[in-house]
Amino acid sequence: MGLVELNVDLTEEQKAVRDAARKFFREVWRPAAIELDKLHDPQDVIAEGSVLWDVFRKSYELGYHKMRMPKLFGGAELDTLTAVLVGEEMGWAAADLTISVGVSGFPFTFAMFAPDPEVQNLTRQYCEDTEGKMIGCWAITEPEHGSDWMLSQGEYSRDPKIAPTVRAVLDGDEYVFNGQKSAWVSNGTIATHAALFFGIEPCQGMENCGIATIPLDYPGISRGKPLDKMGQRALNQGEIFFDNVRIPKANVLVQDPDTYRMMGEAVLAAANAGMGVAFVGLAQAAFDEALQYARERMQGGRVIFEHQNVKLKLFDMFVSVEAARSLARRVSLYNSVTMPPAVHYSIASKVFSTETAFRVASQAVQIFGGYGLSKDFHIEKLFRDARAAMIEDGINESLALGAMDQLRE
Repeated sequence: MGLVELNVDLTEEQKAVRDAARKFFREVWRPAAIELDKLHDPQDVIAEGSVLWDVFRKSYELGYHKMRMPKLFGGAELDTLTAVLVGEEMGWAAADLTISVGVSGFPFTFAMFAPDPEVQNLTRQYCEDTEGKMIGCWAITEPEHGSDWMLSQGEYSRDPKIAPTVRAVLDGDEYVFNGQKSAWVSNGTIATHAALFFGIEPCQGMENCGIATIPLDYPGISRGKPLDKMGQRALNQGEIFFDNVRIPKANVLVQDPDTYRMMGEAVLAAANAGMGVAFVGLAQAAFDEALQYARERMQGGRVIFEHQNVKLKLFDMFVSVEAARSLARRVSLYNSVTMPPAVHYSIASKVFSTETAFRVASQAVQIFGGYGLSKDFHIEKLFRDARAAMIEDGINESLALGAMDQLRE
């Protein structure tokens, strides 16, 4: 029987969307990610003529950038389970491109909630884009702030010494921004727009922050060079600098502590749930690589699949992947119909899926033996990509502590 889909209630339409996504991502994304991973200089990843731009263009042509956007703004508005199925296929093909294309919609998701029609229209323009010209980033991480941005609570969070690096001061009808976002901003050096998280009152530490959707072509905005990383090399990341950047007040969507806290929890829940889904896909890819290799590799006069130790490893990997898949799907479905979302369950999904992906990829490398360390085999890239996932979008240990604070309530 082999691997089966345990969601037996999938509609024919959901199966068709999943199958089309599987074909596209395996034929377009995976070879592109492999090609980009091999480039020595991360500047070459984003250079003119790079296959990265083909990925964005083809993905936008098919509407994968607007899967969850409402139809009111021109989005596809896929139901949650269908979007999860597509997300798993994305993660299977290329986790780095999954994050890059996924985060591209962040600024335009926030723009939907703007009272100003001109800012709202950015969402429509993004949904209408079929060439990959509008690319967003989540400008939150800073040289002195990473996972703590979304997790600071209580008396410590009000300490002025931990105030955000990027700060804004209201001057008439404009906010003036100064500061630096760190090299870990995904799409940082290629984005046209940013979902910018910033501080308003430094004396209140992390308690009084704001969120803005801004174009990144304003005077005073500059970028650093693309980050050179161990894994997820197709994912562009880099610094953004703000030097007396004047942004219209209309672009600032959140500027009071209560709304910021509510929006922050929604973002944390969505981002972690998305990571959970994507890295189930990577875990599945690592298992598939190991299973195929075990069926072909001869040792001791028979394929190594027949060795009991290998069978036990493969079964453990299989169980782990299916457990992570079950949690990721359930969390996504629950949070799609529940307000406020269960943030601690999203965190559980992210932590469990990313650690499963890394452990399964590590076991797969062990099954490959020495060949698992060779760049000639895809499992080597999957191992490096999985390792990065336990740090990005919140380091797992910090996320776990934040989730436990919610469980204590």
